[in-house]
Amino acid sequence: MRLHYSIEACAEIFQAKTVGSHPESITHVYFDSRKIQQAKGALFFALSGNSRSGSEFIEQAYQQGIRLFVVPKHAAIKFQSDALYFLVEDALTALQQLASYHRKRFTYPVVAITGSVGKTTFKEWIFHCISDRFKVVRSPKSFNSQIGVALSLLEMHENASIAFIEAGISKPGEMSILRDMIAPDFGIFTAFGKAHRENFANNEAHLLEKWSLFRECKLAFIPHTFADLENRLPGNFQICPSYENHRFPAGYSGMLGVLKTFLVYLQFDPKEIQERIDSLPTLALRMEVFEGINNNTIINDTYNLDIDALSEALIHQRQLASGRKRIVVIGLSEKHAHERLEIERLISSFDPDEFHFIPEGKTIPWENFHNSVVLVKAHRDRAFEHEVARGKALKHRTVVEINLSAIKHNISFYQSRLPKGVKILAMVKASSYGAGADKVAAFLQQSGIRNFGVAFADEGVELRKAGIGISSSVVVMNPDPEHSDLIVEYRLEPAIYSFEQLDEFITTLIHKQLSNYPIHLKFDTGMHRLGFSPKDKERVLAVINSQPEVKIQGIYSHLADADNPVHSEFTKKQLETFESIISYFKEHTSDSFSAHVLNSEGSLRYPEYSYDMIRLGISMYGYTENKELKAFLQPSVSWYSSISQIKSVPKGDFIGYGCTYEATEDLTIAIVPVGYADGFRRSLSNGAGSVSIHGIMCPVVGRVCMDMIMVDVSSVDAKINDPVEIIGPNQKMEDFAKAMGTIPYEVMTGLSRRMHRVYVEE
Repeated sequence: MRLHYSIEACAEIFQAKTVGSHPESITHVYFDSRKIQQAKGALFFALSGNSRSGSEFIEQAYQQGIRLFVVPKHAAIKFQSDALYFLVEDALTALQQLASYHRKRFTYPVVAITGSVGKTTFKEWIFHCISDRFKVVRSPKSFNSQIGVALSLLEMHENASIAFIEAGISKPGEMSILRDMIAPDFGIFTAFGKAHRENFANNEAHLLEKWSLFRECKLAFIPHTFADLENRLPGNFQICPSYENHRFPAGYSGMLGVLKTFLVYLQFDPKEIQERIDSLPTLALRMEVFEGINNNTIINDTYNLDIDALSEALIHQRQLASGRKRIVVIGLSEKHAHERLEIERLISSFDPDEFHFIPEGKTIPWENFHNSVVLVKAHRDRAFEHEVARGKALKHRTVVEINLSAIKHNISFYQSRLPKGVKILAMVKASSYGAGADKVAAFLQQSGIRNFGVAFADEGVELRKAGIGISSSVVVMNPDPEHSDLIVEYRLEPAIYSFEQLDEFITTLIHKQLSNYPIHLKFDTGMHRLGFSPKDKERVLAVINSQPEVKIQGIYSHLADADNPVHSEFTKKQLETFESIISYFKEHTSDSFSAHVLNSEGSLRYPEYSYDMIRLGISMYGYTENKELKAFLQPSVSWYSSISQIKSVPKGDFIGYGCTYEATEDLTIAIVPVGYADGFRRSLSNGAGSVSIHGIMCPVVGRVCMDMIMVDVSSVDAKINDPVEIIGPNQKMEDFAKAMGTIPYEVMTGLSRRMHRVYVEE
């Protein structure tokens, strides 16, 4: 970010009153106190989210050296004598005013990109195609929200020649704000889908809201899928012919057609266009995190090496490391050697333990890296994927992929529908339902979640060791009495559900001479699982009031069937019982405690009972039995393997153990290294289960073995090492669970730990 604004200029832009004084001019902005890197010249916007006020983080930003702040004029804050404060009606509006003012300073073309999917992919594609001819400014990562667009526009500078800005909306009225900020010269529309459709009256209203971005454009490029509307489109809309390329699935033909047409408009000749599209990276535009050799954690972000992306990756590394050694590895190509000094300066500002430039022809010295978080960045033309693969831990070739961006989307969906101020308790028990509690919880903490739920104390200990600090609450829902010492040592918060358990934990605290230790009370309101009886509430409070060792941190209960309208009366009775318990404790104790009774789906059906917090479980990962809700969530777990061997089996031969499958015709089969030890159940034998290879479902033939399966690939052009999808776009989690005769909970928690976990962020 290269801003140069005086205090006086900003006060005029914001129409703000100022408090205090400071000599610095403004060179860059922050709104997230966790990402502050350079305090000098930084302006901090105290933006409020769904459940937290931005004013809460002003003091934290001040402690990190920030002295310039934009704050709501009615916020109750302490003014520091050496800082300056812009007092505004709304901090987000002020940020957008600055972005709009900044954008108007430049006359080079600004291209706005919108659509339900594909915005970031298209932005990176066009950058790949034209960056050697144009000096490009583009949105960092997937910055396309009301905040993200403003930050993207603030990246514009005088040395650029074109800008590509993503714009995304979730509800009516948002696009006009983005349009006024971006003031686009050209428009790109990628695709139209279901995302956020529930917030619009109908499909047409949703589409028109998106297209309103292009109202003042010179020209907007639209995919061929809207050809039937051509006669009804505004005159500045151009329908682009589809373009098929053998390296991409057919579903990309619309976006590729828009890309080709836009390159023609930029006066690239046909041969150049063909060459550039043929060289488009098929690598997913995302950051991967996985386990490496020598107990390293590897962040693979080798798609590009521009400064903005590198800065984001370095922030991510610092957050993920949580005290571990940080190593940065850069694959700088010879034609980009002139960028080395700028890259060195940026990396040095993050103060890693080591950083290495790997010249062309040299390899990454993985043997020298131990117990570290290693970030690998490279220019695309270095083709560094093979170098990164050398550092991977040698594990089962079958992979479970966790999409962290999908998890974040699902949490945001719930946050947008919760009453203001309601927090989320993220359930990460059973190793985050098989997703890996250490990595998932660390990501959630970075995303602002501060309350976690686990089943047992050892799971809580794992979170603390993974960097979930004591500023985050970790509730142990089913604590064993013998783990009391462990709970106290790692500052976990036990859920107490019986008088015997309460007495034992208080005894532990007495021996340790501790007082005021936070506990949570579990009441049984009708599910008849763990919990105090509601009629015991007076006795529970009497014990706690007589024991200074404990304080009530939370009170909660479980609903038996919150998502089922058939049992609404029973659920209402549970909720009324819980309300009576909460009312009693609020009246008779001075402890300030949280209350929660709703799970994911219950929070949408009974928002009036949200209290201070709701619990998000498996729907955080995108899975639910509620068909209406399913349309708004994104699945986050995929499961892949690859073909180990291919064989021809003649008619009449048997396949697998027990000779349970006889070939009724000549078959071609593939052996895939996944079995019931990995969670691919034996019940999927002999055609009950299947996998997807090149988009074609291939049934299991023979019995599922402990470590492998055999599948019929007679109708597929399959080769050794071809990818195999077990769960993904072609076989949904719910479909796989149904074939196994179970539910997604059991599938996820049954995924073997011996399989490699890869964490991706779009």
